[in-house]
Amino acid sequence: MLKLLLHWLLSALSLIIVSKLVPGFVVRGIGPALIAALVIGLLNATIGLLLKIITFPISILTFGLFLLVINAIMILIASSIVRGFSVSGMVPAFWGALALAILGKIFRALTREAQ
Repeated sequence: MLKLLLHWLLSALSLIIVSKLVPGFVVRGIGPALIAALVIGLLNATIGLLLKIITFPISILTFGLFLLVINAIMILIASSIVRGFSVSGMVPAFWGALALAILGKIFRALTREAQ
């Protein structure tokens, strides 16, 4: 349970960091970041999973890079649901998805070392 809570907090922190780095990617505080992290996680676990299964051949052809497009779509959907979290188009969503993936790798490596 503690590991899940830590992952949620680090995801929210990642959203805040990305909002400082990517123009057009806006998070207005820790509250919207926490809610957006939760919504993005739920979207990825449901709609995102279905899209990843359907587009598996395209993902293979693009060596997995198409997964960033799917993640960007999930971010755009979340931005339309969560107040205080907005993304102004597909390009900021794509760069945000890439930055979130990189930060996720870094945070996973750091938390793995801390255990």
